[in-house]
Amino acid sequence: MSETVNTANPAPGSPAVSGVEIELDHVTKRYPGTKAPAVSELTMTIPAGEVVILVGPSGCGKTTAMRMINRLIEPTSGRITIGGEDALGLEPDRLRRKIGYAIQQAGLFPHFTVAQNIAVVPGLLGWERKRIDDRVDEMLDLVGLDPAEFRNRYPRQLSGGQQQRVGVARALAADPPVLLMDEPFGAVDPITRGNLQDELLRLQAKLRKTIVFVTHDFDEAVKLGDRIAVLGDRSTILQYDTPEAILAHPANDTVAGFVGAGASLKQLTLLRVRDVELSREVELATLGESPAQLRARLAERRATYALVLDQRGRPVRWVHIGDLGRATSLAGAGRALSDSVTVQSTLQDALEAILVEGGAVPVTGLDGRYTGMIELDTVIAAIHRLREEYAES
Repeated sequence: MSETVNTANPAPGSPAVSGVEIELDHVTKRYPGTKAPAVSELTMTIPAGEVVILVGPSGCGKTTAMRMINRLIEPTSGRITIGGEDALGLEPDRLRRKIGYAIQQAGLFPHFTVAQNIAVVPGLLGWERKRIDDRVDEMLDLVGLDPAEFRNRYPRQLSGGQQQRVGVARALAADPPVLLMDEPFGAVDPITRGNLQDELLRLQAKLRKTIVFVTHDFDEAVKLGDRIAVLGDRSTILQYDTPEAILAHPANDTVAGFVGAGASLKQLTLLRVRDVELSREVELATLGESPAQLRARLAERRATYALVLDQRGRPVRWVHIGDLGRATSLAGAGRALSDSVTVQSTLQDALEAILVEGGAVPVTGLDGRYTGMIELDTVIAAIHRLREEYAES
């Protein structure tokens, strides 16, 4: 078992850490009438401002372990500290108001509007109405939902992905230092799940909370985690290390089983789009430009396609020169963009998006604005480089 990890150094210019350290010291949970504990003597340190993933088979106690942090499940014995404060010495409701909690299928109150759902904890904390209203709009904008459009909707009027975004907004509304996430993206389709994972990475790059995330999906763990705790029966730590270390050197056969086949290809999830060179050769247009102007420009430059950006610089459509002859505006010309990736996306995400879009895919920054294109040749070159490095390790 490995419990030695390297403290990640923040990139220059990165935001300050807003999370706090969590320590679990010999934490055990026994349920009445059972011979073996559900969690036995769990000891680990979760560094401030990092995403730590608990991954393991069903029934290993990973959700129980996480829920003991905010005392939704009371530990039988052991000690838990959050930012140096004894969590077991606090009144449970007060503790939970300091910890965000996001679960599968969002868990929104169906009879509350989106705004009312997000406002729950700030309301319990006694915030003034204007401060709550401003925070609701700030949180909706943060998770990529237009406040004017979504504030007064009810959960039943949202897609699964939109509900999960609202769930994350609600968990972050009171600006807690800690966010607990219990398989939050497990109930949505694969494309939406990938988008939500990207959204979480984007948010974490800005906020730097301490996030404890439970999943049974090792690929998700590799993509999202600064560190991964691979758990066995009764939440025994089989390996606690960085994704790179676990992929390259699994501690035992059980951990190797989680890694699975194709570990070199899985390392695509260790590289982000920001790590490779982007192309900027594509012709750009804006929604306000006339089709005739764009058609003349494409003809002059001997180009056939243009990527259309909205008023905020976000990619929205592909337009072929042949689409422009009868078009009255670019808003309906061509075809809507099928997929894009962010600078935080993994190269595996980029490869999947390229297969959908064909040849290349637009890349957006943390603010959603267009920054360039990532091409298939770039990803293939990265795969070859990773295979060589993996063979040498």
